[in-house]
Amino acid sequence: MKPNIIIALVVGGVVGFMTGKMVGGTAGSPNAPSVAAKVAGGGAPAAAGDVLKVSIDGAPMHGSADALVTLVEFSDYQCPFCSRAHATVKQLEQDYGAKLRVVMKQNPLSFHPNAKPAALAALAAGEQGKYWEMHDRLFANQQDLSPALYEKFAGEIGLDVAKWKGDLESPKLQQVIDRDQGEAGKLGANGTPAFFINGRLLSGAQPIDRFKAIIDDELGKAQAMVQSGVPASQVYAKIMEKAADAPPPPPPAAPQPSAPPAPAAVRKIDVPADAPAKGPKAALVTIVEWSDFQCPFCSRVVPTLKQIEDTYGKDVKVVFRNQPLPFHDHAKLAAEAAMAAHEQGKFWPMHDKLFANQGALERANLESYAQELGLDMGKFKAALDSGKFKAAIEADSSAGNAAGANGTPTFFINGREFVGAQPFEAFKAVIDEELAKANKLVAAGTKREEVYAKLMAEAAKAPPPSAAPAEAAPAAVQNIEVGTAPVKGPKNAPVTIVEWSDFQCPFCGRVVPTISEIEKQYGNKVRLAFKHQPLPFHNNAKPAAMAAMAANEQGKFWQMHDKLFANQGALERANLDAYAKEIGLDMAKFKAAMDSNKFDAQITADSNEGMKVGANGTPTFFINGRQVVGAQPIEAFKAVIDEELKKKGK
Repeated sequence: MKPNIIIALVVGGVVGFMTGKMVGGTAGSPNAPSVAAKVAGGGAPAAAGDVLKVSIDGAPMHGSADALVTLVEFSDYQCPFCSRAHATVKQLEQDYGAKLRVVMKQNPLSFHPNAKPAALAALAAGEQGKYWEMHDRLFANQQDLSPALYEKFAGEIGLDVAKWKGDLESPKLQQVIDRDQGEAGKLGANGTPAFFINGRLLSGAQPIDRFKAIIDDELGKAQAMVQSGVPASQVYAKIMEKAADAPPPPPPAAPQPSAPPAPAAVRKIDVPADAPAKGPKAALVTIVEWSDFQCPFCSRVVPTLKQIEDTYGKDVKVVFRNQPLPFHDHAKLAAEAAMAAHEQGKFWPMHDKLFANQGALERANLESYAQELGLDMGKFKAALDSGKFKAAIEADSSAGNAAGANGTPTFFINGREFVGAQPFEAFKAVIDEELAKANKLVAAGTKREEVYAKLMAEAAKAPPPSAAPAEAAPAAVQNIEVGTAPVKGPKNAPVTIVEWSDFQCPFCGRVVPTISEIEKQYGNKVRLAFKHQPLPFHNNAKPAAMAAMAANEQGKFWQMHDKLFANQGALERANLDAYAKEIGLDMAKFKAAMDSNKFDAQITADSNEGMKVGANGTPTFFINGRQVVGAQPIEAFKAVIDEELKKKGK
């Protein structure tokens, strides 16, 4: 992996969980296949210039019938990136007025349990001519989606609530969703949000300038059509006449080059003696998996791992390590239950139970599964009550972070990183390569049971991947102003790092020690500026940002910054006041700033600037204007910093 290639990390959601930008991806794990693609059959993603036939008949529509540009959005009311894009679309409507028409299509993803009920609530409101009123309220209250909320909104926007409730049960509305999802798959719109601007695909919550570039291009074409005699109301239909029904099939695979690219670098991945493992000690290929029992992408890969086990038998061993993500409320307790079952020799049966019942991971559920598996219940309950396995789970998680497993699931196949719920064929390609290498070692005299240790010993001697010269062109340099952002480091530092971050984002918290280490190693050569990007699905992120700026007003931004990241699970107002007191702020001044929302405009300006430059997920860094995305290992940062210092002769 080249450090100067922009890498979008989504933790589950992550990783994926993060940017919502990639064609064919969703806000989940990197490289995770999208649910929409599986549901709908999934065409190949369209190229940027392809014009595809996107029906607008019967869909909710906002704007003039004479609009020269039609933007069709496939969206999900529970998707945080759709919420962010909603604000962009509202701004576009303001900017373009009668020139732009917006059409909504429903694509509720299956791992968002509130998405389909919300879509039905909006469509049922549409039966009474109030789709857009419900639509706006749903996105404005994404964290609180529930049937009670939908009914409350129905009353507020003046619906006949009894009729609305009846329409919710109508098969007709379910058919609308099925139709929209089928169309999304056919068009290759395999993630949310996905936009078609006069038939041209733009995928993800991208900066507004990218929307405007396509809209302006399409406006020019449409105006030429009108001048040639096409009525404005017929422009979209005319464009659709010549549009393709689906994206072109992917091109045939290129012939194998005579010198194949080097495989991913091998990292030294230790296997603790007591880690749950399946497969013989003498397996030639060891797969170490970092996983989370509440992560939907982790459960999706379980059948694939079973297929690997069935296909390769004694040649493959799978080792499980815990990486419960902090935003999955039940993941850590589920991991403890799995390890308590492991203590009694039943890790894998519990593993299967947990992944089969991801929506039911409360303590009572875990005890029920333990009983079904015939565990000693006294011993099982005592293990959970005492937190006996918490330290082991933390150690797994720390080892995963150190190895670069910042999202789930992440695998290391004989030390080669492999990210996401990828198909069997993708695993097979790497496993087969590693089997060939291992067989050569055995033929040369290495015992089967020593193959993995030998590979890891060689990996330990190799330089880190970042030490290799980069083969790709460096990331484009953008003009990133520091402005009034809180800054640490000298003004004349040769390297300036501008970070867009969110105090409630677990990946932002994870990268704090990395940035601290960079400060230690580079000293006065690096200046750090902090900008705010509180994500809409983090309820406490904006108040925390306000608290940081209120502390900044009193010269203590970085002290508050450290407090907030050290206490990400406790960011309520009372906590913020307590942290302010602990770092010695003038409490009257602090509370007045918080109560008045004094810094709201600056935080919003930071966020808008971030979206404009492409900081659509957190954390995002610009190192002398070069973008680095995510909680990457320190080597990735150092590679870019060292290049920048070299440019300046430092």
